[in-house]
Amino acid sequence: MIAVETKLGKENAKLTMAHMWVAFISLLIGGLMGLLQTLVRTGQVQLPFGIGYYQILTVHGVILALVLTTFFIIGFQFALMAKTVGMTNGERKWGWIAFWTMVIGTTATATMILLGKASVLYTFYAPLAAHPIFYFGLTFVVVGSWIACFVNFRQLYRWKKQNPGEKSPLLAFMVVINMLIWFISTLGVAATVLIQFIPWSLGLVDEINILVSRTLFWYFGHPLVYFWLLPAYMAWYGIIPKIIGGKIFSDSLARLAFILFLLFSIPVGFHHQLLEPGIDPFWKYIQVVLTFAVAIPSLLTAFSMFATFESAGRAKGAKTLFGWFKTLPWKDVRFLAPMIGMIAFVPAGAGGLVNASNQLNLVVHNTIWVTGHFHLTLATTVILTFFGISYWLIPVLRGRKLDAKTNRLGIIQTIVWTLGMFIMSGSMHIAGLLGAPRRSSYSDYGGTEQAAEWIGYQYAQAIGGSILFIGIILMLYTFIYMTFFAPKGTEEFPIAEEADNAAPTPIILENWRLWIGIAVVLIAFAYTIPFIDIIENSPPGSPTFKTLIGNF
Repeated sequence: MIAVETKLGKENAKLTMAHMWVAFISLLIGGLMGLLQTLVRTGQVQLPFGIGYYQILTVHGVILALVLTTFFIIGFQFALMAKTVGMTNGERKWGWIAFWTMVIGTTATATMILLGKASVLYTFYAPLAAHPIFYFGLTFVVVGSWIACFVNFRQLYRWKKQNPGEKSPLLAFMVVINMLIWFISTLGVAATVLIQFIPWSLGLVDEINILVSRTLFWYFGHPLVYFWLLPAYMAWYGIIPKIIGGKIFSDSLARLAFILFLLFSIPVGFHHQLLEPGIDPFWKYIQVVLTFAVAIPSLLTAFSMFATFESAGRAKGAKTLFGWFKTLPWKDVRFLAPMIGMIAFVPAGAGGLVNASNQLNLVVHNTIWVTGHFHLTLATTVILTFFGISYWLIPVLRGRKLDAKTNRLGIIQTIVWTLGMFIMSGSMHIAGLLGAPRRSSYSDYGGTEQAAEWIGYQYAQAIGGSILFIGIILMLYTFIYMTFFAPKGTEEFPIAEEADNAAPTPIILENWRLWIGIAVVLIAFAYTIPFIDIIENSPPGSPTFKTLIGNF
């Protein structure tokens, strides 16, 4: 067996750090747009210089939900792969190509949005139309991410060739699972952009099949949630046990959870289209069942994490039923921020089950409840975990220490963020139950009888959004401090070990052909027949399945 380099290395650190810079600049821009939205919805603030509400709404969604997350995740995963399986010069070169391809695409897309030529929200639903450069920019971002996928695939493949018969490092296994989900799911958004939106925006075709475009988008849109979430799970499973002085409860359970995400996270897009006509209810039902199945790996994760916490506490001498709870390092921001993210995932997951339920979804569909749900899942569970990662990763990348000042700032920032999100997301959920619409400004409904009922919650959202923006400023200040001013030194890259008494990992969990094959079969089962049915039963004048295929 060939030993893996135990140091991240300066060149690999530069690659990850470049991704971090884009992510944190995106946090500032997207966060400012979010603050402006909450202020506009009170009806007391008007945007200057002719800036439109839906313009800033699009910037907020695209920059935070797509740009920040994608760059942070890919950068973090490059660091994990370099640390666990190594990175060759050639792999690093392609990593930089992926980065610059995504930067070019992001710049093009953001420019069109800021110029007011692509106020189409982050879902870019037709018949909303954007400038062709917006769609070409999206294409570059996706292609760049695909290059990163294949860099990660090759890294694990090379390691397996060099270490035949050895169990792959857990974090490397998780990275490859996440990038498989990303690659398979982005085939849908790539198809709709290349085949439908770009020709339409260039005037090469006069119309677009809206149901096909939405179906292809949500084939991608829900797995996107797990692309955000799984890096947080990587930190929970593979990093947090080391930080708390414990060990991974079960390597097998962790791998099984990630495999289940691969199987069940993609063939579920119809649960976002429950109220759309043109999709057979039978296939909606099938995908709702598969959506509920995704709860299983999350429940496995909850069990595994609390088993890890309890085991670590017992090892430190905790005797009573919940005595281990007191032994957790609550004053260490590397633990506190992700732990609050974990706790937030309980109501976030419950809200997700509401959204996926055919009957309950009727109550909250297209209300601001859904926006509140996103802010619990992505903006709390995921982003707080990403912040927790940053507090040790940035010092590692920059050759600096996580000193007492950084830790203190981090704890304050975590508390501020939690408070702001509790107020804003909570008021969104309540207003949604009262029927307040999502994706809308005060000018859309001001003066109506319903608006009088919602306005108090709009003010609460503005208060929460303002507190969150303070949290963003604190995070950016801490990021700059960690990057340039923290004391120089060597910070630990905290990768946990498996518990000594854990059961051996079954070899079948690394049978890639088996799991990818099952995933493809599930996707084909969930989408082939309904997709053909959607095209064949489209309105008069729309292309049939045969003519669509014939165009190629």
